[in-house]
Amino acid sequence: MKCPFCGHEEDKVVDSRTAQDGRAVRRRRECLKCKERFTTYEYIENVVLTVIKSDERREPFDRQKLVNGIKLACNKRPVSAKKIEAIVDEIETALQERSKSEVTSKYIGELVMEKLKEVDEIAYVRFASVYRKFQDKTEFLEELKKLLG
Repeated sequence: MKCPFCGHEEDKVVDSRTAQDGRAVRRRRECLKCKERFTTYEYIENVVLTVIKSDERREPFDRQKLVNGIKLACNKRPVSAKKIEAIVDEIETALQERSKSEVTSKYIGELVMEKLKEVDEIAYVRFASVYRKFQDKTEFLEELKKLLG
């Protein structure tokens, strides 16, 4: 780390603490040459995530698209906006923890269904019906039987 005052490359860490709700580490440093103090922040580098669609197209992960899909499934259901944001946060965290730069839309859909099943069964069925592209009522009823069984 170069000192912003004199350019010397050696310093010592005087203080270290978490910042930005645990997403960063704030370090107070002191230059070993000029003795000036300065602050640095360290962040976890997020991998830019690419989603592989069912037709093999690739597009950047879009958090808002995920939020909108879940909101649509939860429309007029007792699921708060805060809970939807928490679900999206959990899914995003799971995707980042995989340490892969590409993920299939199928995998994301399965994560969403898993979370919705825990939160609201009607929202789960709504999402599943669109996601799994049920062709007729038989397929829809089979999914309901799995939910009940």
